[in-house]
Amino acid sequence: MGKKKVVQKSGGMSEAVISEKIATSAARKSSSKKIDKGTVYINASYNNTMITIADSAGNAVAWSSAGSLGFSGPKKATPFAASKVVVAVLEKIKKTGPFTVDVVVRGVGSGRDSALRALAAQGITIHSITDATPIPHNGPRPPKTRRV
Repeated sequence: MGKKKVVQKSGGMSEAVISEKIATSAARKSSSKKIDKGTVYINASYNNTMITIADSAGNAVAWSSAGSLGFSGPKKATPFAASKVVVAVLEKIKKTGPFTVDVVVRGVGSGRDSALRALAAQGITIHSITDATPIPHNGPRPPKTRRV
């Protein structure tokens, strides 16, 4: 085991420089960027409901899912859980926005309608609604029939 080396710094910064740095960092935090328009992605599967809010460039601003709120098992795919997910996501973005959104709904779960209704009930202006559920065009070959 070697000896520990202790380095002594001399001088330091003056109080004026320190207070200036604190003021600029506080100003940077308080002036969080306001987002005018965005996109809400609702992914409603049979097992869960996930909602992501992105800005106009496509960068995710906030997200939440029924599983992250504490719902477990089959309760995650219920309409009640979907409405709670919407409230949780909008709580995260209440200061920055966006408040005018395009909605992209994907999946066939039971939470898709209630998530849309909860979004509209929270005072968000919905510009357009797009259904992006993937549809197979014939898809893979089915398995052989079972012989007993």
